[in-house]
Amino acid sequence: MFSRDIGIDLGTANVLIHVKGKGIVLNEPSVVAMDRNTGRVLEVGNEARRMVGRTPGNIEAIRPLKDGVIADFDVTEAMLKYFINKINVRGFLSKPRMLICCPTNITKVEQKAIKEAAEKSGGKRIYLEEEPKVAAIGAGMDIFQPSGNMVVDIGGGTTDVAVLSMGDIVTAQSIKMAGDKFDAEILNYIKRKYKLLIGERTAEDIKVNIATVFPGARDESIDIRGRDMVTGLPRTITVKSDEIEEALRESVYLITQAAKTVLEHTPPELSADIIDRGVILTGGGALLHGLDQLLSDELKVPVILADEPMNCVAKGTGIMLENIDKIEKRKIV
Repeated sequence: MFSRDIGIDLGTANVLIHVKGKGIVLNEPSVVAMDRNTGRVLEVGNEARRMVGRTPGNIEAIRPLKDGVIADFDVTEAMLKYFINKINVRGFLSKPRMLICCPTNITKVEQKAIKEAAEKSGGKRIYLEEEPKVAAIGAGMDIFQPSGNMVVDIGGGTTDVAVLSMGDIVTAQSIKMAGDKFDAEILNYIKRKYKLLIGERTAEDIKVNIATVFPGARDESIDIRGRDMVTGLPRTITVKSDEIEEALRESVYLITQAAKTVLEHTPPELSADIIDRGVILTGGGALLHGLDQLLSDELKVPVILADEPMNCVAKGTGIMLENIDKIEKRKIV
């Protein structure tokens, strides 16, 4: 039995795995629950995420990736091992080749850490590709032509903005402002305004259900429960969409500024192509309500939300896996 080539979107919030010939076979949160006293891994992925903010003192729910890079090497390795065993792609005698995506501006040391974790979890040859490039391919853009394509990939830990042409990145910027920071901003806003403590999961519920970043684009409300900072007792409040727009204003401004900077550094011929083709939004953070409208307003170009933006990177790894032999030749040359 031969092992299959696999593509991994090693994200701060979620890990998606694409197996050659099978498609996306795994999509689980990048969370590991560990027993602090023994160092034993108790749960990984969905089961571990349910424990976030709800565990006794000796059990800790850890997110081993921070801002798109490995923050805890051993836990990342344990997580990858668990996921790879779960999808059962290792052959009897052979190991799978792995293609892993990483943000554009990570250091050589951080690249080495990702490679080592993948090798220890059972990979034969490990290839690293830049996330916005893979996301653009997964979103259906033909980046191998001599024309400009622009992608804004908003993940859990990082936002990568890139202009691509001839199969490579022409100009790019990566900022540590994405989905997790949106949750933190909502959490802090509720704490400041209402003196109410809420958890990460409640902040995420608010973001998904009522948030917008385009003023006046959404008018909804949600009841949330938390702990009153004054009395220490549980309390319920109602939060509206326009409040969340205010809470996220600064964070989203940083993303629009990064996109503007990339456009400013783009050669004029490619800029003309982007005006025609528009900018593609990918990643889970792209689902934030009103973000496409806001970016379109600020950049003065059409902004299109990709189909299934969360799966773009994993889909892109799948397309690249089909051409992995060409990638191998290119690396050897």
